[in-house]
Amino acid sequence: QVQLVESGGGLVQAGGSLRLSCAASGPTFSTYAMGWFRQAPGKEREFVGTISRTGGPTSYAASVKGRFTISRDNAKNTVYLQMNSLKPEDTAVYYCAAGLFTTKASSYAYWGQGTQVTVSS
Repeated sequence: QVQLVESGGGLVQAGGSLRLSCAASGPTFSTYAMGWFRQAPGKEREFVGTISRTGGPTSYAASVKGRFTISRDNAKNTVYLQMNSLKPEDTAVYYCAAGLFTTKASSYAYWGQGTQVTVSS
């Protein structure tokens, strides 16, 4: 069992930056790939990015590639999402998840409660 808690969300102007953190409990954090997803009002949850168990390979959605960076610190049981050059369309609740190294939400077994990111124009 893995429990995930996101933090770092908030209100930022377009063009600004935020760094989200996701802290995991339990000794098995390093055995999971970690993904970030987001859900805007009235829209389905969408893939943002994922990072492998070791922190090597990463994969990003086309809409965020070059602007967002995922990293992880297995010693601290934490994964990060650095978001730069934010746009109003990035406004959503952001979720971290633990599971397989994939873009599919169904392949992630554990989810955090989400943190709100709002980008003003």
